[in-house]
Amino acid sequence: MTELAVDVQDEVAVVTLDRPQRRNALTSALMVAIAETMGRLDADPCVGAIVLTGRDPAFCAGLDLTELSSSGDNLRIDETGRPWPRLSTPVIGAVNGPAVTGGLELVLHCDFTLASERAAFADTHARIGVLPGWGLSVLLPQAVGLRRAKQMSLTGNYVPAGQALEWGLVNAVVPHDGLLAAATRLARDVCSNDRQAVAALLTLYDDNAADQTRTGQQREWHLAREWRDQVYRPEQVAARQAGVRQRGRRQLA
Repeated sequence: MTELAVDVQDEVAVVTLDRPQRRNALTSALMVAIAETMGRLDADPCVGAIVLTGRDPAFCAGLDLTELSSSGDNLRIDETGRPWPRLSTPVIGAVNGPAVTGGLELVLHCDFTLASERAAFADTHARIGVLPGWGLSVLLPQAVGLRRAKQMSLTGNYVPAGQALEWGLVNAVVPHDGLLAAATRLARDVCSNDRQAVAALLTLYDDNAADQTRTGQQREWHLAREWRDQVYRPEQVAARQAGVRQRGRRQLA
């Protein structure tokens, strides 16, 4: 069971992280499923846009701490430093609840993002004792500015939806019950354009951004791998689990 749901209608694929009992936290199996599913949808000529969301109550709580504190298999970082391959199909984030650490990195890899008023965003890598490996140290300051990115990463504090909009992390905040409909409408707007032109524009934006960010992403990936191999200890994550979860509940209350 991959715990990832896919629904394709009218050229729009809705991909839903679907393990709500674990707040859609990322296991190694789910991470593989996300990458493979995104690649498959990108190759499907019937799909013109992808919407990524989570099953309520959360968008994604980051790495599954139970797996991280035991085998640590979900800390194995692909050399691409991405949660999915580069796509020619736009990905629209529909953030329905908290997006934390690895979940925040998923948001940063979406081409643009809508958020429910229930959404909140946090980077808790330092609180857990791991380093990002999907480009957060490059993509977060690109989205919100260097000083705000440092504030998020060094405090681990949550940024609510309205503040995320003000900072430029999301494109709009919409009522929770209308989130998926709003994201799907935008996806259909994308699909109504010339498919080749959309793919070419997306490639152009991504290539231009990569010229500025490639070195930083490679640096992050190498440091994350060294940290995983030399510093990370599962028992340390296990000792921090309760505190991380308690603090998150307090901040989101």
